[in-house]
Amino acid sequence: MTSYDRRPTVPGLRLRSATPSDWQAIADIINAANRGDGLDEVQSAQQLASELPESADFQLERDLHIAEVDAVPVGFAIGRKRLRDRALVGETWAALLPAWRRRGIGTALFGRARQALGQLLAADLQPWPRELRSYAMDVQASDIALLTAEGFVPIRYGFEMRRPLTGVLPVHHLPSGLVLCRAVERDHRAIFDADVEAFQDHWGHTPGLESDFVARFSGPEINTALWCVAWDGDQVAGVVMNAIAAEENEALGVQRGWLDRVSVRRPWRGIGLAKALCASSFAVLRDHGMTEAWLGVDGANPTGALGLYEGLGFSVVRRWQAYGRPLDAPAPANWRCASDRAAMGS
Repeated sequence: MTSYDRRPTVPGLRLRSATPSDWQAIADIINAANRGDGLDEVQSAQQLASELPESADFQLERDLHIAEVDAVPVGFAIGRKRLRDRALVGETWAALLPAWRRRGIGTALFGRARQALGQLLAADLQPWPRELRSYAMDVQASDIALLTAEGFVPIRYGFEMRRPLTGVLPVHHLPSGLVLCRAVERDHRAIFDADVEAFQDHWGHTPGLESDFVARFSGPEINTALWCVAWDGDQVAGVVMNAIAAEENEALGVQRGWLDRVSVRRPWRGIGLAKALCASSFAVLRDHGMTEAWLGVDGANPTGALGLYEGLGFSVVRRWQAYGRPLDAPAPANWRCASDRAAMGS
């Protein structure tokens, strides 16, 4: 019997497909769940919709599932197909209003999302192993408990880090021959392609799809004037895609800026470019009134990013964990995802 078969006996419960009118309810559920977990992050309906544009790999009514009680949304689950690290990955995550946790609703939502993902992955003829993945912060105990019950195991970890922007900021000059420019529309494709190429060495890499390009440049709070782009002639050498989530900052009463993506292409690594781009980003964010800079980093990043950021004054605030399992069964003991098996030569 699958999780989806085990429908909880909650009076008035209905599971249904999402519609575009559900984005606000989904944002409200995420924000209430975050408050319940002590996680200071705020989402907006517009931001969520921009991050998940319609594509062959994500269709709202097929891949986003709503749980409602007496016609009021209380939870959701998302499934999305991605090609990552030599595997077809069904990425799935969910959230419930805290008052409705531990009643079997999350299990039913996960089961429904997994069933839809199974059909989607089965229809894809690419010759890659099929896996499920999800993510949770260490403070999200209910999410971790649900993932564990659903047969997921930890496969990767990373951190969110913070650095104050008060006082004297570090100065790191660009390597000789490089120039720093702001991003303009005619360069968006070159910047996007350079970032995708730079991340091909990293865990979780995915090819840059057109839907990713749309999401990268069309969000409600995207401001490419904040980005720091290093050019070597007509080549993008590296970029930091800085971001300010003004709505979140207002809700939380903070002035937080994000070094959202930090990438340097292979020919320009090891010459101090990442330090220079980060230092420039600190100045840009402070000039826009920010008092702290945040970023996320893979704990096992192959280019030594964690040490780089610590050297720039960042410290760890919280830890995230990636979880995985085979598509058709819970993860057995000592299971490894496809990218880790490939790295070990197995």
